[in-house]
Amino acid sequence: MKKYLLLFTVFSVITILAACGNSTKGNAVEEGEAAEDYPVTISNYSLPEGGSAWEEKDQVFEQAPERVMANTRPAAELLLHLGLKDKIAGVGASFGAPDPTVEEDYNDLNILSDSYVGKEVALGTDPDLVFGRGGLFSNDDWGVGTVDSLNEMDVNTYVLESSIDGATYESIYKDIENLGRIFNVQEEAEAFSSQLKEQEQSIIDNLSSIEENKTFVYLHMTDPNEVSVYAAGGENFFNDVFSKIKLTNAFEGETGEVSIETLIETDPDVLIIPTWIDNDPENAEKIKEGLYNNQKLSSMKAIQNEQVYAVDYNYMFGYSYNSLDGMEILAEEMYPELFK
Repeated sequence: MKKYLLLFTVFSVITILAACGNSTKGNAVEEGEAAEDYPVTISNYSLPEGGSAWEEKDQVFEQAPERVMANTRPAAELLLHLGLKDKIAGVGASFGAPDPTVEEDYNDLNILSDSYVGKEVALGTDPDLVFGRGGLFSNDDWGVGTVDSLNEMDVNTYVLESSIDGATYESIYKDIENLGRIFNVQEEAEAFSSQLKEQEQSIIDNLSSIEENKTFVYLHMTDPNEVSVYAAGGENFFNDVFSKIKLTNAFEGETGEVSIETLIETDPDVLIIPTWIDNDPENAEKIKEGLYNNQKLSSMKAIQNEQVYAVDYNYMFGYSYNSLDGMEILAEEMYPELFK
C-alpha cells in the first residue's frame, strides 16, 4: 500500500487518506466512515500514588493507539467487540467467565498471565495505551503502574469509568463512547451500546411482574468452612447491576467488617457467593453445601429456602459490559418461569 501511495502526488495521498480514514488490517473502521480528527482529548482519571480519591485527568491521543495492554479479560473482550483485535498487545488477569461471542478471537491474543500482572510485564508489551480496571493502576506488585507514572513514560492510559467510585452500569456506555472516539470506531461503539441497551431492557421487561426487591448479601469465600461477609456497601457499580434484577444489597452504604452475628440478624432473602467458571466451578457447589449444613446459619431464610447462588467473579467485580450477562444468568436461575 505504501509503495502505491508514493506514486501519487501529495494531493492524491491526502485525498485517498480522507476517503479511507484510518483503516488497517484488523481495524473495524470501514471505508467511508467519518474520520476522527486527531489529536483527541478524553477526560479520564488518575489516582495519585498514596491517594484515596480519583481525580480527573485528560488523556490526549495524537492518533489511534496501535498497541494496547488490557489489564483484565473483560477489558480485552470489550475491545474485541469494537473490532480492535489487532490492537491488543497483551492481556493480564485472564480469568473468569469467557464471553462466548468473542472467545475464538480472545484465544488468539497474547495472554500475559492468569493472574494480575505488574508494571514490568505490562510495559514489556511496548504499549502506547494501558487500559482497563481502575484498581489495577497501581505501582504495587500486582498493578500495571499508576496513571501518572505511565503517562510520564509517554504511555497513554484509559481507566474504565465503570470501575471508579460512584460508577453505575450507565458508565459502561460512556466508556464505549470514549473508546469509539479514541480508536475512531464510532459506528461500532454505537452498535454495541445499542445491543447492550436492548439486552438490559429485555431483562427489566422479563422481571417487570416482580413488585418488591429481594435483599441479598455477598459472601466472599472459597472455603466452605470459613464464612466471610463482604459488605460491598461502597461498590456502586456492583450494587447497581444487582438492582437491575430486583436485588438490593442489605449492606448497601455500609463500610467495614460485618460479623456472622450481624449477617444472621440481617437475615437477607438471598446469599451470593463467587465462582470462577474457568478455574474451579465445582467449588461453588461445595460452598453451597457447606452453607446449607452450617448449623449456625440454619435460622436464616436464605438457607431454609435454599436461596444461595453462585455468580462468576468477573460478572461482579470486572466492572465491564458482561456484568449484564451475569445478572441475566442469575435472574434466569432465580426466576426460570419468567424467561421461558
